[in-house]
Amino acid sequence: MKNLFVILSLSVFWGCQSQKEDANKQKSEVFVKTYFEHFNRHDFKAMAAMYVDSAEFKDPSFGTGIVKQSQQQTVVKYTELAKMFPDLRDSVISIYPSDTNHIIVEFISKGSMPSSKFELPICTIFTLQNGKITKDFTYYNNQ
Repeated sequence: MKNLFVILSLSVFWGCQSQKEDANKQKSEVFVKTYFEHFNRHDFKAMAAMYVDSAEFKDPSFGTGIVKQSQQQTVVKYTELAKMFPDLRDSVISIYPSDTNHIIVEFISKGSMPSSKFELPICTIFTLQNGKITKDFTYYNNQ
């Protein structure tokens, strides 16, 4: 009888954990979709508002280290990029919610200007705290 109680208790516990994980994954997916909707509309102010004011970035465009950027600096960076590539757009391939604080996103960034176009596969790891991005670690081949 004791064993049955233990098994039932563990079943209920794991069932609740599974429901919590599913809810967190759904929240992560909604968060990422919103982020990329802002990006694709070139609403960089709304996108930047999804970051804390001094987020950490690891991105080949900044060099090899970690750089802190304000929301305003993020707006300026992407506004300048969109001026060079007016049709700048990201297409999400997959979203991999890792845990409650991390989301991994695989996407393709595309854009063109009169003399050239690009298509770049990218992977970003977002770290979240209190519904805001604190770290944006982005990886791509910039050669």
